[in-house]
Amino acid sequence: MKGIVLAGGLGTRMLPLTRITNKHLLPVYDQPMVYFPIRKLVQAGIHDIMIVTGGNSAGDFLRLLRNGKDFGLQRLHYVYQEGEGGIAEALGLAREFAEGDRVVVILGDNIFEDNMTPFVKSFATQSEGAKILLKAVEDPGRFGVAELSGDRVIGIEEKPDRPKTNLAVTGIYMYDAKVFDVIRACKPSARGELEITDVNNTYIRQGTMTFDLLKGWWTDAGTFESLYRATMLVRQEQEKAEVKAKAEGKTKD
Repeated sequence: MKGIVLAGGLGTRMLPLTRITNKHLLPVYDQPMVYFPIRKLVQAGIHDIMIVTGGNSAGDFLRLLRNGKDFGLQRLHYVYQEGEGGIAEALGLAREFAEGDRVVVILGDNIFEDNMTPFVKSFATQSEGAKILLKAVEDPGRFGVAELSGDRVIGIEEKPDRPKTNLAVTGIYMYDAKVFDVIRACKPSARGELEITDVNNTYIRQGTMTFDLLKGWWTDAGTFESLYRATMLVRQEQEKAEVKAKAEGKTKD
């Protein structure tokens, strides 16, 4: 299984900061944003990872991440997305990298608590199809919103005015190798992009989409407010880890 971090886009909601750098290079507490999805993939046992980026700051990713040594990797792969073609188009650029393997995809501005290992292992047992991770949120209208029937996803609406549920589709997706054919069959939306929601709804119509619920905290970091929230959550998590480490140290003494 291979990992893909989507870190393109212009980040217009975060101007003027993104006038001089890519959104995914902004700090979340004490680390660049893009570190978090990479570490989650590595934690789940995925060591073959591609970064999809674009814009004028694409070269900064190479200078920052290099070959991935800081994450215990032998190499990182990179591909450049020209323009603003959407999340699905960005994923489509990884076809050759995937080489017919399954892929775990994380949007570069997704910051979350859960260890992905159980979800990845669960997806590996599927004979085909896709898996999405959902999270109950207070403002579902900002996201793609999943509608469920029992243990099945029956539809996803993108940023609905009247959400049918409070279950946001997080930017964490898992697909079989057929996803690249699904993307090729997609048509641009009204905003001229290939939408990942269309890809997911195709799998739903085929009856091969599964889901899991994130148990810990999750946030995107694509607005000033959500970036601030992500920073505070990461800071709190690190403080808890430090307290735990000190307590264990005292116990050993």
